[in-house]
Amino acid sequence: MTDATKLRSAFPDAVTSVDEYRGDVSVTVKPEALLAVCAFLRDDPGYCFRFLVDVTAVDYNDKTPRFVMVYHLLSHERNQRLRIKVPLAGDTPEIESVTAIWPTADWHEREVYDLFGIGILHHPDLRRILLPDHWDCSPLRKDYPLEGRGEF
Repeated sequence: MTDATKLRSAFPDAVTSVDEYRGDVSVTVKPEALLAVCAFLRDDPGYCFRFLVDVTAVDYNDKTPRFVMVYHLLSHERNQRLRIKVPLAGDTPEIESVTAIWPTADWHEREVYDLFGIGILHHPDLRRILLPDHWDCSPLRKDYPLEGRGEF
C-alpha cells in the first residue's frame, strides 16, 4: 500500500484528502497543484510513479463539484498503485494536461475531452477521437439526452 505521508508533507495546501480502501490509496488534490504533485510522484525516489495507467472522469451531476478527474498511477519499482482525484467545478470544467509528465496521457485525455467535454489545457493535440466533429454534447455526462440524437 502506498504511504501518502511524504506527499502530504510536501504539498500540505494541495492535498485535500487521502483515502484508503482495501489497500487502494486515493489522494484528492486541488486542480492548481496537479502538475506539481504529479511531477513529484514521478520523480521522488520514494514513489517512482513513472507509469500512468489510465485517466478518466466521473460526473456526479447533482453534486458540487460536479466532475472529478481520476488518474491511476503505477510504480513498477515499488509494485504500488495510486489514484489521484481532482475535483472540477462548473459545467465547462478545464484542467491542465499531464502529457509533459506522462506522454501516455495523450489519448486518455483526448477521450475524456471527447466523452465528458472536459477541456484539457495545453494538450498537444486536443481533438475528438471517437465522436464526429459535429457532435454537440458529451455522451458520458449524466445529463446526456438519450432521445433524438440521430445517427453518427
